Amino acid sequence: MSTRREAREQVMKALYAHDQADGSPEQIVHTLIRNPLANDPPTRDFAERLFRDTLDTVPEADRIIERHAENWDLHRIAAVDRALLRMATTELLRCAEIPPKVSVDEAIEIAKKYSTPRSGTFINGVIDAILLDLHAQGRLSKTGRGRIGMDSIRERAESSSSA
Repeated sequence: MSTRREAREQVMKALYAHDQADGSPEQIVHTLIRNPLANDPPTRDFAERLFRDTLDTVPEADRIIERHAENWDLHRIAAVDRALLRMATTELLRCAEIPPKVSVDEAIEIAKKYSTPRSGTFINGVIDAILLDLHAQGRLSKTGRGRIGMDSIRERAESSSSA
């Protein structure tokens, strides 16, 4: 049985491959998502959906990331970090059932495993700023389990706006 972490790792690899080679999304899905996750259909389906949603969201996610990655041009961000930032931003925007803390924590942990020693801290700072901004804009539409932790986000957003 695969985990959602493994699904996200495969999605990160697929996004990286797409970004580097601009290959066919269908071929990338087949090679990097369907085959490795073949024995776990629910996890495979989650990974495929997240990959496709992230590709659909790239223009919007990139604009959001650029606003919050202070002093960084998007093309200068490490490719793995860029893939993780896009994926986490997509989860925040489109995955109503996933708590924001999960999206943030997963991106950080995957960065620690696959990217540079400082990537976890970098991703944490950028995604946290994105999270608070999306909350302030009323764009975090979370339902069910996805609402877990929303009170603490609201409190942090209120304290940062009053400071």
